[in-house]
Amino acid sequence: MSGWSLVYDTFDPQAEGLREALCTLGNGHFAVRGAADEVDAGGPHYPGTYLAGGYNRLVSDVSGRPIENEDFVNFPNWLSVSFRHCSEPGGEPEPWFDLHAVEILAFRQELDMAGGLLHRRLRVKDSAGRVSRIESSRLVSMDQPNLAAQAWSLTPENWGGPIELRAALDGCVINGGVARYGSLRSRHLVPGAVGLESDGILHLEVETSQSRLRMVQAARLRLSRDGSPLNLAPEPDLAEGYAGARFRLVAQEGEAIELEKIVALFTGRDRAVSEPRFAALELARRVEDFARLAQRQALAWSQLWRRFDMRIANTTAAVTEEMNRILRLHVFHLLQVCSPHICDLDVGVPARGLHGEAYRGHIFWDELYIFPLLNQRLPEITRELLLYRYRRLDAARHLAREAGHAGAMYPWQSGSDGREETQQVHLNPKSGRWLPDNSQRQRHVNAAIAYNVWQYVQATDDMEFLSAYGAEMLLEIARFWASICERDGGGERWVIDGVMGPDEYHDAYPGQEDGGLRNNAYTNVMVSWLLRRAREVIDRVPFHDRDELCERLRLGDDELARWEEIANGLTLCFHEDEDGQPVISQFEGYGDLLEFDWVGYAAKYGDIQRLDRILEAEGDTPNRYKLSKQADVLMLFYLFSARELRELIEGMGYTWDDRLIERTIAYYSARTSHGSTLSRVVESWVMARIDRRRSWQLFCQALKSDVSDIQGGTTAEGIHLGAMAGTVDLVQRGYTGLELADDVLWFDPRLPDELSHLEMELRYRGHFLQIDVGRDRLRIVASNHVAKPIRIGFDGRIYDISHGEELEFALSAPSSAPKRVLRHAAG
Repeated sequence: MSGWSLVYDTFDPQAEGLREALCTLGNGHFAVRGAADEVDAGGPHYPGTYLAGGYNRLVSDVSGRPIENEDFVNFPNWLSVSFRHCSEPGGEPEPWFDLHAVEILAFRQELDMAGGLLHRRLRVKDSAGRVSRIESSRLVSMDQPNLAAQAWSLTPENWGGPIELRAALDGCVINGGVARYGSLRSRHLVPGAVGLESDGILHLEVETSQSRLRMVQAARLRLSRDGSPLNLAPEPDLAEGYAGARFRLVAQEGEAIELEKIVALFTGRDRAVSEPRFAALELARRVEDFARLAQRQALAWSQLWRRFDMRIANTTAAVTEEMNRILRLHVFHLLQVCSPHICDLDVGVPARGLHGEAYRGHIFWDELYIFPLLNQRLPEITRELLLYRYRRLDAARHLAREAGHAGAMYPWQSGSDGREETQQVHLNPKSGRWLPDNSQRQRHVNAAIAYNVWQYVQATDDMEFLSAYGAEMLLEIARFWASICERDGGGERWVIDGVMGPDEYHDAYPGQEDGGLRNNAYTNVMVSWLLRRAREVIDRVPFHDRDELCERLRLGDDELARWEEIANGLTLCFHEDEDGQPVISQFEGYGDLLEFDWVGYAAKYGDIQRLDRILEAEGDTPNRYKLSKQADVLMLFYLFSARELRELIEGMGYTWDDRLIERTIAYYSARTSHGSTLSRVVESWVMARIDRRRSWQLFCQALKSDVSDIQGGTTAEGIHLGAMAGTVDLVQRGYTGLELADDVLWFDPRLPDELSHLEMELRYRGHFLQIDVGRDRLRIVASNHVAKPIRIGFDGRIYDISHGEELEFALSAPSSAPKRVLRHAAG
């Protein structure tokens, strides 16, 4: 289907890691990388199976120092299917099929995003001249979260003879998907029972060594020839941590040998399960065949696509198709991680998805880029992911107390139980040195969590969530920030010291051993915003809930008054640009740093996205220079409209300058290496209002971050889920000017010149809204028979809209008199 498939027509071993990540299939409960059926880990291949929330801790020796890490566990590989030719009885069999050892006559691998399937078709010729056609399809069920399936076939084209077929569940796997973790301990699985039941069901049991997470996989095998069942009894091939079955048969020229492998996967944490092994065996026995599972898979995905698909139009048809394809690829991977099946799983959003082992599967702040997409389509998923944070509120309180602060301090990296999972040291692959990791000082993750709570409530008006969970989180985070603030030397202003902003290149001042920075602009403005929201949150909570909450938190008017005082008096630093005009300083003292030789380093190294590694290998540090890995100050213009930012900055006691935003954006755009995939998303967003051509260029680059692996190998270790969702949200909100504020859904469309049309469906406070944006008009149609009317804002005016009604605005009309049409839609 045009625009719905990711297709590879050649086999490229050097690109195999990237393709395996991009062809991952998942359903929110678990996922499997897009590795070939017959391969084991090694060389360019890395089959990996990952479970949402599947972590385990190991202690490794790093330069004579014990270091504990919580890792995202690579669970047993259930994909294993292969064949080999057999000589006459008693002779030695030939090696198992190896794509690297044959001549490839034809190759096609297709990720079908509409149906949630991965197809692979090969024609190969071996050293004996035998030509074979091998076809396979697989799915990870979006219909039933404990199921996966394969359909595999071998067709001899010019030969016949004895062969041996093998299907297995392989638990002899380790975590080996990230080369820089290679010196760390990597064996997380303790093998358990294996078996081959009399009815041909394979099963394998493993348990993680520390977290005691038990997993059972059961595989039902069915063999046929040209669609007719073959009643061959499999031979058991069992070993510790390995459950296999082999079939010996005679292949006939031109007749397809087909193997169907249906896999049930259960853990000790699954709901409504008596015992994982029993559940896996029972489901494997009673489940339908592959064809029926594929039909149900297609239905489940079609229902998701009705909510999430958006269509953009470019003047060039080929460009339109390619961009829609990549946008769908990004949505596809988002839904494979954040699907409706995460409900009750108590899991967060790993920054690299369920697609690999980079960042050890930890949860950072990428929710900030992901939740807006979910809020407007399936907000119940956002609710569940916010509950992951709520369940770790006590752990965040403990972290704050340990650091000498009040309230709740969430970790920069979170995993299973809410403790700080940021590594103590990290490896620079350019220098080979292990270095201290100070990134846990990125306390701004706390402000992001509070912002996410507020945005979810704005999108849904979910007062039950706010009363029961959200308000407590937001207020405890506000309390943490208020406790970390201190008076400056003159006692006139409040300061925040010892933190890092989003720019990870700066973790300390030059020559200082103590890490952290003073008055990071992004952090201080976010804290001012949060402390202002606290009173509003309390006022929104119903009377009885509010009293009980304040009583439980021991929160009184005196503390709230102090928060307001801090919000109004937080420090914001400025320095002059090249023209002597003020710009916002990324942090206090930023203007005193050295300018960086961008041209010289680009000429010397080519790719300078990771200047931190380059400079450290040279014995230098980015702390000395005016450079950024990613957007930092610019995050303010990403999260807040110009109106909101003006109110915040003036509320902090500073004079607003109408050109401040434009100057600040230009200043930092020239000093950013985009070493994070999130950076181009943010800069494209903020450029959308001042330089649409530049915004479009950055959008196109961000769109290809993973599909083209622009960071040179990182995508193979796991996709960048925040950047994927961020590009889609850039279309959804950035180019439509969509903003949630004051219980109004505002629109201010600014399509780039390269886009002529945009269509999508949004969900807002119970209404499903059809949005149609063109060059000269904005059309909004509401549908929901029971939801109360909502308010739509356009060009400074607010309009009510309810079920069956339509609003249409002329975008080319003068701002003083926007065209407005209100009518009942047909039906």
